[in-house]
Amino acid sequence: MTQKAGTFLVTHADEASVTVRDVADSQVLTLSENPGLEGGAVIEATLEAEPPMEVTYAVADLAAEYEIPVAVVDLEPTQQAKDLAADQPIGELTTQERAGTGELHVLTVPDGEAAPTADDVAADEETVARAARLGVDRVEIRTAAGVVSVRYLPD
Repeated sequence: MTQKAGTFLVTHADEASVTVRDVADSQVLTLSENPGLEGGAVIEATLEAEPPMEVTYAVADLAAEYEIPVAVVDLEPTQQAKDLAADQPIGELTTQERAGTGELHVLTVPDGEAAPTADDVAADEETVARAARLGVDRVEIRTAAGVVSVRYLPD
């Protein structure tokens, strides 16, 4: 039987089935039954294809299940983020590794668009998928005029 081990984002869950996406390669898999998972959760698991056609999967081993909180906080971006934003045109993104674990993403946006952009980033499931891929515990989004800072942080 085909197995796939990795870290997965639960993109959909109902009583009968679950859809997950591998955060490393974006492969989408359907679980034929729900072992109690909820949408938005991150799982570290080994999934096993079910015979005879091997188009759906079952959880062979669930090593961990957790949430990665994403929050828009009422803090200004750091000076480092502001400096990065000053050097880039509107609509651009700069990604920088943090010392230790995580990343910093700085987006420049038109004036008045920082709050809606921050809300969009917070609602985007890819934000959680990236956090899981990076192995961080939380995501903090900060805004200022024309700047959105997304911090992928360890606990």
